[in-house]
Amino acid sequence: MPEGHTIHRLAQDYAAAFAGTAVRATSPQGKFSDAAALLDGTELTGTDAHGKHLFLGFGASWVHIHLGLFGKVALGAAPAPPPTDTVRLRLVNDTAYVDLRGPTTCALITDPEKRAIHDRLGPDPLRPQGDGNDPRTAYARISRSRTTIAALLMDQKIVAGVGNVYRAEVLFRHGIDPYRPGRDITPAEWDAVWRDLVALMREGVRNNRIDTVRPEHTPEAMGRPPRVDDHGGEVYVYRRADQPCHLCGTAVRTADLAARNLFWCPACQRNEPRPRN
Repeated sequence: MPEGHTIHRLAQDYAAAFAGTAVRATSPQGKFSDAAALLDGTELTGTDAHGKHLFLGFGASWVHIHLGLFGKVALGAAPAPPPTDTVRLRLVNDTAYVDLRGPTTCALITDPEKRAIHDRLGPDPLRPQGDGNDPRTAYARISRSRTTIAALLMDQKIVAGVGNVYRAEVLFRHGIDPYRPGRDITPAEWDAVWRDLVALMREGVRNNRIDTVRPEHTPEAMGRPPRVDDHGGEVYVYRRADQPCHLCGTAVRTADLAARNLFWCPACQRNEPRPRN
């Protein structure tokens, strides 16, 4: 499932290609035909993203998209090729086209319905702080919970947009055992984790990929081979089970947690908060 940086990047890409232009909207698959007919010939007035939810604005209406596990977006230059019958929504203008396939959600909603979606999501590291997007809201829930911090980070009602890669990597970067209960995470640790998520995910939007290793731990700096993986990007522990930790050499471990594979270094990630100075 795409993580939040991908959705925010898509919001930028849709806006760059279609904002301020009248679009031709169709649903070759047929599942969005009625809504596409309403949108056809109207102007894309804005885009928005919150966590893993993408919103395309058409006046007072919004197309709400959640890609889920199988959704894909393909953007290209006009003229558009003939669509396949798997395309849920195609938007076209004089310069570009975009095809949406296989989303979990593709629905035409109103402003109040959009607001309701925002209200049920936690703060998003990629949205401006304020107006209900406050990391202290997330910490208030985390600090009262006996649930593991790894599971809490994947709960979109607590933090929106963090997925399996960012969860594993940010916990490694801060030396936090993924099984530590949320209530044992200190305010200082949470502030550091949040700031790091903001920086890492912004970089993910810019580069359209996830890289989480610090400059001193890149393949060039360490003299090690670059990572070879379909996911791409340089990481510390994600999908590196049984391989040596880049920092200490201990074998990276994996386990199932919150219905996803968790990855961590048992030597570098502690179950106790850092000592206070």
